[in-house]
Amino acid sequence: MSADDWRTDRIGSCARGENPTLLATLPGGFAVIGDAQFLPGYCLLLTDDPAVERLTDLPRPARLTFLESMERLGEAVERACASLDPAFRRINLEILGNFDPFLHAHIWPRYEWEPPELVVGPVARYPQQKWAQTPLGPQHDPLRAAIRHFLSS
Repeated sequence: MSADDWRTDRIGSCARGENPTLLATLPGGFAVIGDAQFLPGYCLLLTDDPAVERLTDLPRPARLTFLESMERLGEAVERACASLDPAFRRINLEILGNFDPFLHAHIWPRYEWEPPELVVGPVARYPQQKWAQTPLGPQHDPLRAAIRHFLSS
């Protein structure tokens, strides 16, 4: 098994404790830090059931649990990013599902230092090459620790 096998089964690897991006298991799914960190603190909430493709696939109580977990992760990212970067502005929360076929939510921190033509629009407007320029690495360990701290408080 290669070191990157978790990427082909992100949900299963979280359930097995083999996903290095896993921050916490929440009632509504798995909180993970994003592979791309061009906006430091980018996180996702992954469903814990890979068969669930859309929010509406869940019964209403499970939908609310997923959304509550998304809000909880969003608040932790907001608090962590604000504590580490004075240029932090806000977070954007998105449920898109256009690439990965399982339910997941994106938590995007937004910063004053972003290019003016991009800071007011959706993150999808960033050029694709930007996503690969700042991969997750050890330099993000303090950010991970801060997000974990605020998730547990």
